[in-house]
Amino acid sequence: MSTSAPAGRRSVLGSKDRVKTAVAAGLGTSVENYDFIAYGTASALYFGAVFFPESDRFVGTLLSFATLAVGFVMRPLGGAIGGYFADKVGRKPVLVTAMLVMGAATFLIGALPTYEQVGALAPILLVALRMLQGLAFGAEWGGAITMAYEHAPWHRRGMFAAIPQSGNPLGIALASGVFAWSDTLDGNWQWRTPFLLSAVLVIVALIVRSRLTESPEFKEAQASGKTEKNPLLATLVGDWRGIVRVIALRVVESFAYYSTATYLLNYITERHPDLRSVALSAITAASVLAMAVTFLAGALTDRIGRRPIYITACTAAILFAFPMYLLTNSARPALVVTVFIIGIGLIHASLTGTQGSLLTEQFRTATRTSGASLGYQVAAAIGGFAPLLAAALVGAFGWPGAALLYLGAALIGLVGILATKETWGRQERERVLRLVAEEGHAQIAAGTPVNAVLRPSPGSR
Repeated sequence: MSTSAPAGRRSVLGSKDRVKTAVAAGLGTSVENYDFIAYGTASALYFGAVFFPESDRFVGTLLSFATLAVGFVMRPLGGAIGGYFADKVGRKPVLVTAMLVMGAATFLIGALPTYEQVGALAPILLVALRMLQGLAFGAEWGGAITMAYEHAPWHRRGMFAAIPQSGNPLGIALASGVFAWSDTLDGNWQWRTPFLLSAVLVIVALIVRSRLTESPEFKEAQASGKTEKNPLLATLVGDWRGIVRVIALRVVESFAYYSTATYLLNYITERHPDLRSVALSAITAASVLAMAVTFLAGALTDRIGRRPIYITACTAAILFAFPMYLLTNSARPALVVTVFIIGIGLIHASLTGTQGSLLTEQFRTATRTSGASLGYQVAAAIGGFAPLLAAALVGAFGWPGAALLYLGAALIGLVGILATKETWGRQERERVLRLVAEEGHAQIAAGTPVNAVLRPSPGSR
């Protein structure tokens, strides 16, 4: 772990920009997720009819989800490119570039002509822009998480790394809320408006991110000549086991979300069209709850370690696989809302809140963004096929097929976390808390006030 770095050269209390960096990373992550999730929602509700109207309804849905999956296929490439440059040049330039590319691609999707207007060119353009989205989103995550993590106080890294993770449900809530509102508009404006509005969010996030300072850990590694000439190759050769662990840990979270928010949304609206607004509102409410749960899960990992929360969340996902469809099949609005609250607001949020620190701590500073990004995005590419696989399995076996898919992903996650060593065990927590106390006392003795939030709390030991 990076906490073993010399305390004399870098403050264990984190940088002075720690809060600003974490919030900026979270804001950018929320915009990136808004853009990416908007596509998933539109795929479930509109794109089958708008871009593939000559197919029958079932085939149109499969084709729409296939274009959704294309973006996920590009994410490992985006993660590899973004991770390489983040470990080679710096975290900040990657964050700004990824935001620009994602914003442009999303806005252009909102301006696309339909199949009715230009024929086969429409889905071709759609796929091309979806590929750009995938590249940008793949490059985004690693840089945002490592920036927040490396600026943070050493004993609060779980909490600070959870702040950009909290941007995920914020973006989801924004996208779902805008789609719930745009559902009241006429014609193609129902799906165009959410994409076009993303331009406002991108501009705000770019202004905030352009004012950030570079990661202190990266600058230290760069100054001491400890960066890798080819960080991606060094990761693949020396840290491949960490990449495999990250993939296993990430698969359950990716499937937990896309099987619920994307496929289950389509499943409900296909069978009960009158529940579409209920489902969209439920996703929005669950995402708002997830913001708090994500942050709290990250903060809790600083007190009890990373593994206990992840094991609990994976177990909950295993137990929830079949009940989520049994409850949904009742077609009762209250039960539909409950499913999304549990699936997104509790299970998925607990996983994402832990991931910020857990996945980052599988790698050293010089290859951290490359390793975490590559593993994270490979798993995302697999998870991106969850709606397509679920639709195909339901077509062949009925709803139990989708439930088994969700269950399988949860089992992979459980095996992954059981095979992963604790990165923030009791001994390490106590060692870091001693360093924090020593530096805090030294600063107080020198007349420099130390923010109370950085002092070890009595329950931290």
